[in-house]
Amino acid sequence: MIQRALIFCFLCISVAHADYSAHPKAKKFVANMVVEHKLNSADVIAALRKAKRSERVLELITTPAEKRLEWSGYRKIFLTNERINAGVDFWNEHEDILEKAQLRYGVPASVIVAIIGVETFYGRIKGGFPALDALATLAFDYPPRAKFFSGELEQLFLLAQENKLDINELEGSYAGAFGLPQFISSSYRRYSVDFDDDGERDLWQSIPDVVGSVGNYFYRHGWKNGQAVVEQTKITAAGKKLVVDSPKPKTTAGALKKAGIYPKRKGTGKYSLLKLEAESGAEYWVAHHNFYVITRYNHSNLYAMAVHQLSQEIKSRKNNR
Repeated sequence: MIQRALIFCFLCISVAHADYSAHPKAKKFVANMVVEHKLNSADVIAALRKAKRSERVLELITTPAEKRLEWSGYRKIFLTNERINAGVDFWNEHEDILEKAQLRYGVPASVIVAIIGVETFYGRIKGGFPALDALATLAFDYPPRAKFFSGELEQLFLLAQENKLDINELEGSYAGAFGLPQFISSSYRRYSVDFDDDGERDLWQSIPDVVGSVGNYFYRHGWKNGQAVVEQTKITAAGKKLVVDSPKPKTTAGALKKAGIYPKRKGTGKYSLLKLEAESGAEYWVAHHNFYVITRYNHSNLYAMAVHQLSQEIKSRKNNR
């Protein structure tokens, strides 16, 4: 609470500039784009001149749902009949391309479908924030993560140049992610693929590119084909001592066995024991390597669990229609 109060205090007293080309940090940023990437300084300055500080972005970045909700509330957002049915419809409509991605990358179609469902509700909710405004605001006026967002602002300029996009027209989330799968700029450049072979990587209009890019993202982050994601378990007194916040699998099967916990599904041999607060009380889950891979998309246990459970619900409903 103290840290958040300090952040808000800083945001309240920070100096507002007419545009971001006049911000004290802009000079160094522009110089870097010219020296490191050979961009034209006048073009970078002209873009920053149109960028506006967003108070709404600063508000949202400090209170994401992953930090203010327990699993019980978070689950209600994504595990709805409407979203599940929309996922089934999306799968049925694009079954061929989903099968192609599953075969190429080893990532289940259900997981790819769930990611798109959680991120943008299959294109219904894509943010609506000017990407340049959001990233300039976070890079120049949000000290806690300024280095990260300055890097993403840099990547945004390079992405726009490579793909001949108008940087002032791009829109996305308050954190600067865009397209149906909500890739940040660096992920777009690094992991997106031209899955329809039209010479472009289009994460706004091309469903093949969207599907293939999500599959490639998980493949490149080490998805293990055919292995489990997560499984619920009963807890023991000894097991409670193994509960961690991090999804990164570090606990061995031997350690779990000593605590009276026995994973039943195939994994890599390392696990993470997680606790989530559900409506009925605390739930305990053995998270496998693939659960950790999902958190490479969004570093939240709640997010990864929502993706997993949505994928299972969509798969089940599709098979039973």
